[in-house]
Amino acid sequence: MTGVALGFMMQTVLLAAGPQTYDDAYKQAETNGQPILVLVGADWCPGCRTMKGAVLPKLQAGGKLKSVNFAQVDTDASATLAAHLMRGNGIPQLIVYAKTEKGWHREQITGATSEEAVEQLIKRAADAQAAAKVAKEKEKEPSAAGGQ
Repeated sequence: MTGVALGFMMQTVLLAAGPQTYDDAYKQAETNGQPILVLVGADWCPGCRTMKGAVLPKLQAGGKLKSVNFAQVDTDASATLAAHLMRGNGIPQLIVYAKTEKGWHREQITGATSEEAVEQLIKRAADAQAAAKVAKEKEKEPSAAGGQ
């Protein structure tokens, strides 16, 4: 029980502190099994500033980012990592990764977008991850004919 409470407190502290580094978000995803949500952008980009300064903070304040490990990657400060994560050159790119039985499911939105679009992106990642868990559990179940 103490471990669960401590884990919840740590997650709450991390969420309250804002976005993590990509490395921290990835490690956390490996531990807690939640999808990774990454905003790739730059300080000079108007759409990136909209996402960082308005859209994502509103979602975070409303508790809508609790189900993901949220990170930000600056294309100028971390050019190699940004290039590895991005598909295309446009920014901002909001990318979500969900771990499935086939590896990491990836989706993205390019350009500034609405809170609703981000929520739908997160929901699709959660749905992909849930489907993978159900498939994995079904594999573990003994067949009705073979178990008797």
